[in-house]
Formats: sequence, C-alpha cells, structure tokens
Amino acid sequence: MSTQPADAVIEDRPDPAKRLSSDERRRQILRAALAVFGARGYEGATTDEVARAAGVSQPYVVRLFGSKENLFLATIEDALARLLAAFRAALADEGTEGEPAGKRIGQAYVDLIEVRGLHQTLANAYLMGSHPVIGPAARRGFAAVWRFFRDELKLEADEARAFMAEGMLISTMIGLRLVDDYGSDPQITELFRACFPTELPHVLEVVPRGDERW
Repeated sequence: MSTQPADAVIEDRPDPAKRLSSDERRRQILRAALAVFGARGYEGATTDEVARAAGVSQPYVVRLFGSKENLFLATIEDALARLLAAFRAALADEGTEGEPAGKRIGQAYVDLIEVRGLHQTLANAYLMGSHPVIGPAARRGFAAVWRFFRDELKLEADEARAFMAEGMLISTMIGLRLVDDYGSDPQITELFRACFPTELPHVLEVVPRGDERW
C-alpha cells in the first residue's frame, strides 16, 4: 500500500464547476476530521491539517465550526451517529441466511473500518474524561452505545460488556497500526486471525499502515 503524501485529501476534491452547499462542505470536513483526529488525537491534530485533508482553507473550517474543540465535538457526534446507524441497519436487516443479530452487528462494526479514523476518534474521546467539555460528550456517547446493546439488541449485561470490550480491542489494534506486524510477528498474526476470522483479507486492505499520515 502506498504512502499518502503530507497533503493527502481524504476524499476527492470537489468539481470546481459544482458549488457545494454548506451542509455538503460540512460533511466533507467531518469526514476529513475523522481521519485526522483518528490518527493524531485531539491534542495532536490541528484545524489546518483537517482543512488540508478536506481540500478546503483553514479559515473556512474555523468559520463553520468556530474552534478545534467544537470541530472535535461535531466529529464525535458524527462518528457516533454513523456507528449507531450502522448497528440499527444491521439489526433491522435479518439477512438472506438468517444470521444472528449479534453477528450482523459485529460485521457492521468491522465494516466501519472503511470510514478512516472513526473507531480511533471515538477511542480517543473516551480517554478524555477529565476534559470539561469533551468528557461529558464522550460519556454520553459511550452510554448511548451501551443502551443500544441493552435496550435494542436486548443483550444481557455481560454480553453487552463482551461486545464493547471486543470493539475497544479492535479500535486499539487499528490505532496502534498493528497491521504493520501482521505476518512477521506470530502473536500479532494470531490476534488478527482471531479477531477477523472471515473478514481478514478485507481488513488487511483497508486498515491504516504506519507510514500513512492518517
């Protein structure tokens, strides 16, 4: 997989002939923010990096969101909305082979690896409990995921705990970019095979590598 240049744009730059609405620009920036915050964390990321990743100017990002803090809060909200929407869609879709709901939810979580930075951004937010603004937002989001497992998927508390624990393990693996050691480190290879018994080839293709900026 090739290394992304320092000014890599997360999505294709828009057609200059097409004028995007503010909502479309906002979605474009949030997609880029997920990738940048996912790779850099809140403290390490800058609005300038997000702007370059989105293919817009830094003043435009500030004009839309006001501050890096506000941008991060909006990015958390977007990541949680994507996550829960994917879970609910999987829950509603019984599938052609009648797969158990839990398996469909797990597959939806793995599929979201394609949204660069989503899992890592949420994991970073969950480490910021002492932040006076981000902490409460992260706690509300974490609780919302727990409520989904308990109230909508109807899991027992111990089953919900296991689901969330495995999700955090996968987020950690992605954030550490452990994929770089797949095939050369027997323990890491075993871990990937245990976590992704059927999706491994696709996961190896889409997870970020150590030499990628985000």
